[in-house]
Amino acid sequence: MAGGKGVDGTERCCYNGRMNKPLKVQKFGNSAGVILPKDLLAQLGTEVGGTLSVTTTPNGVELSVSDSEFERQMDIAREVMARRYRALRELAK
Repeated sequence: MAGGKGVDGTERCCYNGRMNKPLKVQKFGNSAGVILPKDLLAQLGTEVGGTLSVTTTPNGVELSVSDSEFERQMDIAREVMARRYRALRELAK
């Protein structure tokens, strides 16, 4: 990901093979993952045990710290949509 301004106007920064050591994909049980260096965790504003959101962008994948309040609101919205599915479907017509 290149540096510069993000869609929301905030400053973006890079972490890739040209600027830092590349991240190696490793096997973890039946899954795969990468180990994030301490400086990258600090750059993201999180630590071990924190939660990250993953967003697909035209330039690749973007990692950001999860907003727990937003996630809570989305959980509530999903619950309401599941309960009121028929009514919402009728309103959408």
